[in-house]
Amino acid sequence: MNLPVDTLFYDARCPLCQREVALLQRLADSTLAFQDIHATHDHAIPSKEALLKSLHLLRGNGDMVTGLAANVAVWQHTRFGFLWRVLMLPGIHAGAEWVYRRWAQRRYERLYGCADVCVEDDADSTACVTRSEP
Repeated sequence: MNLPVDTLFYDARCPLCQREVALLQRLADSTLAFQDIHATHDHAIPSKEALLKSLHLLRGNGDMVTGLAANVAVWQHTRFGFLWRVLMLPGIHAGAEWVYRRWAQRRYERLYGCADVCVEDDADSTACVTRSEP
């Protein structure tokens, strides 16, 4: 019986992301697949910019989970999932979500040098484009 596979979209240019994915690849069960955002050309998924700004997990049933919920869901594929579920408890979730969003924004700005919009220049680079106000 084939179980549905969840697919984690990750930034292979992010050193911290690379380390976490390497750990997940060792610990996770066979129902978790990994896809480098920079090697993805599927138009059915969110934009590269959206994928870079927040963690995305495509569930085997077609649902997309993002942000902190995606991180918690990914770790459910390991024997340590119960530790991550704590982050979703009432009273903890709101603070954990705030910390995740703040971290994700800073990671994006630090790696891609922009707080506004990044676009793909070519297959190997991402550039910052600032939107002008109307």
